[in-house]
Amino acid sequence: MSTSLSARDRILIALDVDSADAAVALARKVAGTVGGLKVGLELINAAGFDIISRLQDAGVDKIFYDAKFHDIPNTVHGAVAAAVKRNVWMVNVHAQGGSAMLRAAADAAHSANNPPLLIGVTVLTSLSQEALNADLRVAGTVNDHVLHLAGLCHASGLDGVVCSPHEVAAIRATLGNDFVTVVPGVRPKGVAAHDQARIATPEAAVASGATYLVIGRAITGADDPREAAIRIAADIEQGV
Repeated sequence: MSTSLSARDRILIALDVDSADAAVALARKVAGTVGGLKVGLELINAAGFDIISRLQDAGVDKIFYDAKFHDIPNTVHGAVAAAVKRNVWMVNVHAQGGSAMLRAAADAAHSANNPPLLIGVTVLTSLSQEALNADLRVAGTVNDHVLHLAGLCHASGLDGVVCSPHEVAAIRATLGNDFVTVVPGVRPKGVAAHDQARIATPEAAVASGATYLVIGRAITGADDPREAAIRIAADIEQGV
């Protein structure tokens, strides 16, 4: 899957804005230059679920609903089934919910008439090695824990995972080319890291084996978001 995508199709813009009008305006600006849009908790809670169809009407068909569901299996099954009815292209759950929850999510997603990609969130890119060990009291390295959770997602029937650029190569080597890797923490050269701890440039992430790149402020905060998206796609093409 990762080798057949164009550079443009790999880019998913994170619409981390707090109004429907701002999101739709951004969608119109970048339509035709990116693969899809990520709609997260901020926008969904500010604008409601109708924002998904509004973004599609603005010219971007593929919507990644960054739901990060994490609850008991029955609740997550119902939540994923409801999300599928919104015609989302991709939806995610927290891998930390365990195999029973992951299997319930996969059943709900893949039994739909138009099944979305179901992705498991491994370790948030804002978490450092120190935070994983000291705050969460998870022993071992971030890389080892991400690989463990990725393997759990794979065995539970998910289509892929969210991981940082630092773990992509190991996941690709272990779980193969068809397992989707959705990679936030992507920053073009010269762009600040902000609240991300484990980052890489777009071209480096794709060279490591990333399927999709989630890019937010480097595009949405640019003076010309459309031009920024085109430039990043060009960087990816030159770096692969």
